[in-house]
Amino acid sequence: MSVATILKRKPPTIVTIEETASVADAAQRLAQHRIGALPVMGAGGRLAGILSERDVVRGVATKGAAALSEPVSALMTSGVETTTEVESIGDVMQRMTKGRFRHMPVLKDGRLIGMISIGDVVKHRIDEQELEVETLRGFVTGMG
Repeated sequence: MSVATILKRKPPTIVTIEETASVADAAQRLAQHRIGALPVMGAGGRLAGILSERDVVRGVATKGAAALSEPVSALMTSGVETTTEVESIGDVMQRMTKGRFRHMPVLKDGRLIGMISIGDVVKHRIDEQELEVETLRGFVTGMG
């Protein structure tokens, strides 16, 4: 299975933020949409980075409340790991686990088309396992 399978289950709207927006605006958007990270968009609609809840917390911890008035670009992660809709879910899960990050933008032809989280990946894997167990159960009981 590929990342496209996960994207099909998600709402088509991608919540993003501009790199010039304030960290306070980003924190409000994260809370409003109940999400853990925002793709940060730069000039020409290109992906410039990602801002996670962890980035906001680190910024406030080191700079105090003044961090909230800074631009998102000051706290975002700019070297973002991305994926495509054709990458396997297993490969994405492995990269997210190894890199210790929980969100990954999905690009197509250099443009942002979605965002997946480790939660999305784990849910998909659990659904796969449950289907496999039910299929095996059917075979064992003679109903398959």
